[in-house]
Amino acid sequence: MRSVPVPLYQAKAEFFRMLGHPVRIRVLELLQDGPMPVRDLLAEIEVERSNLSQQLSVLRRSGIVTAVRESDTVVYSLAGPDVAELMRAARRILTELITGQQDLLAELREADATASPAT
Repeated sequence: MRSVPVPLYQAKAEFFRMLGHPVRIRVLELLQDGPMPVRDLLAEIEVERSNLSQQLSVLRRSGIVTAVRESDTVVYSLAGPDVAELMRAARRILTELITGQQDLLAELREADATASPAT
């Protein structure tokens, strides 16, 4: 039986859904600076070990992080530089969006100030 190919837009949606958890995003942000052992990730993220383990498993299965056992600990790293670039691109996009929202907020406040009757 032949498998039906998944349209690219659907594969992209599944990829972004996989990223859609705050712990997974935080892990990816931390790993941009280089490989980290689980104990360091736990200290930085401050979640239950089981929760972090579950999120790391999702990231490993997706192929965007790798894990290497070094003696009694597991060290995680990004699978490639594209993941770090994706995180930087997300930061740039959010910065632009927030800046635009701040500009709009300033305009609204200015309009409110000029429309308010003098006291």
